[in-house]
Amino acid sequence: MYEYEMLQLRSAELIRQAEQERLAREVVRARRAARREAARRTAEPDSHTHRPRRHRFARVA
Repeated sequence: MYEYEMLQLRSAELIRQAEQERLAREVVRARRAARREAARRTAEPDSHTHRPRRHRFARVA
């Protein structure tokens, strides 16, 4: 009976630990999304031109 109780305690502990890790991942994901949204709102709309970029190196003859 003692082994069964220990198994139940270990199982409950693993379930709690998994839930904490899921919650931590969710918090990280939410922070990233908030940062991306803030960066998108503060970005200047005319920071990118619609002209094609010039090539970095001259063309070879």
